[in-house]
Amino acid sequence: MASPRRVYTHPALREFDLIRTIRRRFGRGDAFVVQSIGDDAAIVAARPHQWDLLTTDLLAEGVHFDLRTATFADVGFRAVAANLSDIAAMGGQPRYLLVVLAVPRDAAGSQIQQLYQGIMAAGRPHGVRLIGGDTSASTGGWFISLTLIGSVPPGRALLRRGARIGDGIYVTGTLGDALAGLSLLKESTGRSRRRSSPASLSSRHRRFLIQRHLRPTARVGIGRWLSTNRLATSAIDLSDGLSGDLGHICKESRVGAEVDTAALPLSSACLAFAAARKIDPSALALTGGEDYELLFTTPAHLKTTLERTAGQRGIPLTRIGTIRPARSGIYAITGEGRRQPISVTSYEHFR
Repeated sequence: MASPRRVYTHPALREFDLIRTIRRRFGRGDAFVVQSIGDDAAIVAARPHQWDLLTTDLLAEGVHFDLRTATFADVGFRAVAANLSDIAAMGGQPRYLLVVLAVPRDAAGSQIQQLYQGIMAAGRPHGVRLIGGDTSASTGGWFISLTLIGSVPPGRALLRRGARIGDGIYVTGTLGDALAGLSLLKESTGRSRRRSSPASLSSRHRRFLIQRHLRPTARVGIGRWLSTNRLATSAIDLSDGLSGDLGHICKESRVGAEVDTAALPLSSACLAFAAARKIDPSALALTGGEDYELLFTTPAHLKTTLERTAGQRGIPLTRIGTIRPARSGIYAITGEGRRQPISVTSYEHFR
């Protein structure tokens, strides 16, 4: 087996291969660790009546955000939303936040203030308290690392490994909006390969898509509802894209999946964007990351209860497929009834 140094410097380095290697070699827990590396958050059972959830994310300037298209408040908001979404995917309640900043030497104090305003704007509605962190100088742009601590009742956490054959596959909200919004922002800075200016897209649709990218909604309440009522067998948040994140559930649960592309929930703005760019809107839904919607599975016998209650409460969710045996793989049923494999085209670092 390769040494740790070679794992990190291998020219064919892949993000999820790296995570699996670290998990296999170093991810050992103890009697208090319920879930270690491999889910949206780690679970530690340090107290008898509560499980603690711990998640962290790193945002690097030029990789995760562009200060030409996002304000410091937007960057702070998105950073927290990503962590909130991890807690939501575990069915938990977010509670405490730590922030680590690496700040360029030419940064202004007002920029840091704006960053924290965005951080608290995202966290405050969920009762999140800022309790600490660290700061450092940076010679390579801004780096922001957040650690969020949440909680869930013992035995109620939603994991990636619980999907069973015959379960329905559901998503909240609409998909592909954040990718479309990011594409619009890239066009505005000249970072897109498109040569023509965005046409045939109303200002209302543009604002909606850009807002979905800059200020995503973490589905904390829905995650807690699924957990409290034991309505989901597995869950993950859509941070890297539907094709990849569904693959994570299937891998951890050792199952396959069938997705009905005609059922994928798409906003009118996303459809308008796809039409204006002459692209397949379902591709946006399958590949687009950072929507921070929830993807979850529900047993067939709970289908009526889930959908009826969601309708009564105004919870936006859509059934998009069914869990199948692992030998089936992950495939789509197109609008024409054709069956075709779904390749993982989601975002992956180092690829």
